[in-house]
Amino acid sequence: MTIRAAADGSALGNPGPAGWAWYVDDDRWAAGGWPRNTNNVGELTAVLELLRATADEDDDLLILCDSQYAIKACTEWMAGWKRKGWRKADGKPVMNVEIIKELDEALQGRRVTFEWVRGHVGHVMNEAADIRARTAAEAFQRRGPVPSGPGWPGKPVTTVSAEAAAPAAEPPALF
Repeated sequence: MTIRAAADGSALGNPGPAGWAWYVDDDRWAAGGWPRNTNNVGELTAVLELLRATADEDDDLLILCDSQYAIKACTEWMAGWKRKGWRKADGKPVMNVEIIKELDEALQGRRVTFEWVRGHVGHVMNEAADIRARTAAEAFQRRGPVPSGPGWPGKPVTTVSAEAAAPAAEPPALF
């Protein structure tokens, strides 16, 4: 059997308030985000969080994604970047390298395929992920609660947004 899921990111301004989401169906989805980040980080994070949520599943995973960057980072570029010490062909460091390394680890031993889908043309699953990612970004923009979703059955919903949403600690008193 194959788990079929959509993954998407959103940024209101780039960078700006940002969100990510993965979606399988109305009972299995998750979202999160940050007060400030980029669309590319949102796209990559959606894929990473989907991989983490389904890590214990033995099924193949088909990820529907409207981001060529996220797809190519995971399927074409990563092996070369890794061989070159996480550097691009021009010798410059890979952008978003920390999340790329996490994706590399999360993909190990998994049967994952990616399918590019055109965004914003009514693809039901992509639209569902897009709406949830954008809703998360908008929640950060207005400093409101972020709908994180039910997650994957039997697993707690853990999102990278939880840390970002926590109020900053008060600086220590100087006097």
